[in-house]
Amino acid sequence: MAQHNELGKKGEQLAIDYLIENGYVIVEKNYRFQKAEVDIMAKKGSVLAIVEVKTRSTAYFGNPQDFVNPKKIKLLVTAVDAYVTKRNLDVEIRFDIIAIIKEQHKFTIEHIKDAFLYF
Repeated sequence: MAQHNELGKKGEQLAIDYLIENGYVIVEKNYRFQKAEVDIMAKKGSVLAIVEVKTRSTAYFGNPQDFVNPKKIKLLVTAVDAYVTKRNLDVEIRFDIIAIIKEQHKFTIEHIKDAFLYF
């Protein structure tokens, strides 16, 4: 597996661990719908948090969260709308980003709640 893929998988596992430690229940991982992939869906109370995980080995080119573009947001919204409709869920939806930067052998995690609006 390419090094960037390994870093991405490590980042997703760190994000899952972080969410569980903070009282979330993981509902789905790597949920796919058409061309979209939702990294993590996690529930806390009546909120279904849709979490996009961005992991980088450096912040030199910008913060990880800066790489969630309008096209990605549109794909996420479409996938989550289909997911919620198919399962007839009555939940509040929130789109979050977990930005992870690897520095030496240490990872810095930033959880950005309500990272973008979807309407």
